[in-house]
Amino acid sequence: MAEIREEYVDYKGFKTYCKIVGENQPGKKTLLILHGGPGCTHNYLLPYAEMADRYGRQIVFYDQIGCGKSNIPHQEDDFYNYDLWVEEFYAVREALGLTDIHLFGNSWGGMLGMLCMMKDDSGVNSFVINSSPVRIATWLEEANRLIKYMPQEMQDAIAEAERTGNYDTPVAKAAYDEYYKRHVTGLYEKDYPQYLIDEVEGTGECYMVMQGASEFVVTGKMRDWDVREGVKNIKVPCMALSGTDDEGTPLVIKEGVDLIPGCEWTLIAGAPHMSCVTHPDESMEAVENFISRFE
Repeated sequence: MAEIREEYVDYKGFKTYCKIVGENQPGKKTLLILHGGPGCTHNYLLPYAEMADRYGRQIVFYDQIGCGKSNIPHQEDDFYNYDLWVEEFYAVREALGLTDIHLFGNSWGGMLGMLCMMKDDSGVNSFVINSSPVRIATWLEEANRLIKYMPQEMQDAIAEAERTGNYDTPVAKAAYDEYYKRHVTGLYEKDYPQYLIDEVEGTGECYMVMQGASEFVVTGKMRDWDVREGVKNIKVPCMALSGTDDEGTPLVIKEGVDLIPGCEWTLIAGAPHMSCVTHPDESMEAVENFISRFE
C-alpha cells in the first residue's frame, strides 16, 4: 500500500493542502492532479491514487486555495480570479520540488492547466485534459441540451429553480440529482461513497464567485471563458479524456481537440464527467498509457 504524506504550502498568507501518494519507481515521473470547480476539492479524484500502487507512480493532489483543507475565511469577490490559482500552481510545484512532472486536470482543473501551459510549461512532460471546455458558451449550450432528454416534469423543475433561484424544493432536488447521476457523478446522491460526500461538503464560496448557482447558467467570473486562441500555442503533448455520458459532451471536447496542436482523445463508453468514479480502471489505464509515452 502506497505511503500517503500530507503537507501544507504557504500561499497568499494562507495554507494550501497537499496530498502526496507513493514514490516514483525508476523511469516514472510524478502525476500532479488538478481538481475542478473552482471550489471543489481533490477528494472526488482520489480513485487516481490507486495509480501509485498499480503503476509505481507518485500521485500528487492539492486543494486549491478557498476550498477543502485549503479553506480560508470569507474573502471579497476580488480576491478570486484566474491568476490566483495559476500562481498557486507554480507555488505548489516549487515548494514540493515538482520540477519534472505529468499534469492532469478535470473540468476546471483542465481549464487551469490550459492557462498554466499557455503561460509556462517548463518541466511538464504531458498533459491530460479531462472534460474541460475551451469555450464556456459551448459548455452551457450542451448542458441545456442534455436537460431536454430528461422527463418533462424534471425539465420544468430545473427551469423553475433557475428562474426563482430556489434550488431546495423536493422536485428541484430530484431533477438535479437525476442530471448529476446521468452526466456528472454517475451516481445518485444517496449512493455517494465517502470521498464524494467529502467533496460536496468541502466546496468553497469561490464556486459561487467564479461559476454561479448551477451548472446551467454561469453568472460568475467564468461567464466569458474563451481560450480558443490561446490553446493553439500549447506545446506540451496533450490528450483529452471524456465520457460518452459526460456533461462535457463530445462536441465540447472536440472544440478543444481541434485547436490544441496534436491533441489526442480518449472517449470512455458510458462514463460521466467524473469518469474515475464509475470507470476507474478505464480512466487510470487511459491516463497511464498516454503519459508513460513521455517519460
